[in-house]
Amino acid sequence: MAGYRKLGRTSSQRKALLRNQVTALLNNGRIVTTEAKAKEVRRIAESMIALAVKEKDNYDTVTVTAKVPQKDKDGKRVKEVVDGKRQTVFDTVEKTIKKDQPSRLHARRMMLETFYGVKEVPEDNKKKKKLTVDVDMPKKMFEEIAPKYANRNGGYTRIVKIGMRKGDAAPMVLLELV
Repeated sequence: MAGYRKLGRTSSQRKALLRNQVTALLNNGRIVTTEAKAKEVRRIAESMIALAVKEKDNYDTVTVTAKVPQKDKDGKRVKEVVDGKRQTVFDTVEKTIKKDQPSRLHARRMMLETFYGVKEVPEDNKKKKKLTVDVDMPKKMFEEIAPKYANRNGGYTRIVKIGMRKGDAAPMVLLELV
């Protein structure tokens, strides 16, 4: 007996399907799918959330200095002539960044291995493709989802049966984050 459901697909198709549904679930908060798929997606999603909860505070805060180009009132870089060449003028700025511990970095890479890239369009600009924004799913996991489930020991998802599909009478469910 296999340790997972094959879902009538080849291994590459099955892996792609599950990655896509896990990404959609964690990005949107809920998906509608068949019961068999939901049970498989639940396994992966719960392990990703547990990983994020475990590693959410595992980072160091570091202050670094960075060179940032000066900008004029129009937002263009300020240039000055040095030895007959135009060079950009830089300011030195101190920034505070989060530096991942090795275990959190490993968790982030495991999440990147599982999730697909997600693009979101701002609500006010639905017609403009160039304003789409890439969503950093591991960052969303660590900063939004993990704090929500920090004091919960498992059971991060819920499956609600919603009836049979019209075409083939497959049992449909709503899979959502609790």
